[in-house]
Amino acid sequence: MIGKISGRIDYRGPDHVLIDVRGVGYIVYVSDRVMTALPGNGEAVALYTDLLVREDNLQLFGFTTLVEKEWHRLLTSVQGIGAKASLSILGALGAEGVSRAIALGDWSALAKAKGVGPKTAQRVANELKDKAPTVMAMGAGSAPEIDAVIEPDATAPAPTRAGATRDNPAQSEALSALVNLGYAPGDAAGAVMEVITPEMATGEVIRAALKLLAPKG
Repeated sequence: MIGKISGRIDYRGPDHVLIDVRGVGYIVYVSDRVMTALPGNGEAVALYTDLLVREDNLQLFGFTTLVEKEWHRLLTSVQGIGAKASLSILGALGAEGVSRAIALGDWSALAKAKGVGPKTAQRVANELKDKAPTVMAMGAGSAPEIDAVIEPDATAPAPTRAGATRDNPAQSEALSALVNLGYAPGDAAGAVMEVITPEMATGEVIRAALKLLAPKG
């Protein structure tokens, strides 16, 4: 399995780039969002990759974060979602947007991606809903370095308040996921503390906190 490519961009196609790794060129397919973020031709680049093995073809798909790569793996496990549809979803929403949409069961956001119909979007939201907390807790993920794979940054533990639900591990897991999505630690902690109860699972806490943090009006 090829899990990372590090080299220089030789050329760009409509949906792929050729990366020269010490004289060997690898064609890597990427989403529109990743394509926009890549440096120019001749410049150094590193991407996490996923290898699709078919009977008559091998294809590499590139991602700027481990979370994005994991969502691609999960999305393509859903019936009706191939690699092209997965890249379309990730290109339209980004890894963070996919996390929010699936955690909230917002299939209409997924259906905005080109080539993804309402029924398929609903299937994705339903089948992956329970997987969202685990992926979100992985962290936003740094771009892989040219010479070394970056380990995800450790997230600061949740602050403790009087009356906190300390016995529920969902508290720290939900806080970590929200911070990784870009919410300020204080806002995330406040939302988690307001919604959490002893019996709630991580996914339930995340969904409830996201609704609380959503812009009003």
